[in-house]
Amino acid sequence: MQDHYDVGDEIPEIDPEIFGELEREIPLLFGVRKLAEGFDQISWFAHLGEPPTEDVRRTAAQYLDALGFPDADLAILPTPDDAAAAAETLDWASPAWEAEELARADLNFRAAEVLSEDALEIAIRLVTAKAGEAAKQAMAEEGAVWDIESEAVKNIAVGAAVQTATNAALVLLAGAADPEVDVANHVFTKKLKLFELGRWPVSVLGQSFSLF
Repeated sequence: MQDHYDVGDEIPEIDPEIFGELEREIPLLFGVRKLAEGFDQISWFAHLGEPPTEDVRRTAAQYLDALGFPDADLAILPTPDDAAAAAETLDWASPAWEAEELARADLNFRAAEVLSEDALEIAIRLVTAKAGEAAKQAMAEEGAVWDIESEAVKNIAVGAAVQTATNAALVLLAGAADPEVDVANHVFTKKLKLFELGRWPVSVLGQSFSLF
């Protein structure tokens, strides 16, 4: 799965009839479709840089706990430049990044055990399309408010949103197949919740969780 989503990319088209056939064949896809159809209702990026609400603090703590970094401190990034700098210094081999990669690999394995390759591909394409469209539109609006001219910053933010949405969809699939998967408290469920609260979780480096 991609780490970047270029805001200039063409949104992949999904044939509703094909997905409908798969949905009837594999009921596990119903939850993913419902999740994807709600992406345009999410407040992507609507509260960037604002002081954290109690809901934001609570969700951030839950995300860090699920990730395995409960002692990390929440650091609110006040400007797009600060967020870009934090994103540019992101260490793709950091313990936090590796923890997310391990979690994603586990979900992929569990989902592949119960879904055909075609069904899983369609589910991921649907989520990517819907999340990409919604996050791209939201970033265009907030980018104008913040006067964000850098396409690279927009790409990174939208890419992070799309990847998180995709991972959250994998949580639903894995959870529907395996009761041991705690869907409500999974690290990617909590990370998507931060986007739903209008924030951009940028990175966890050392003992600091950077949130814009």
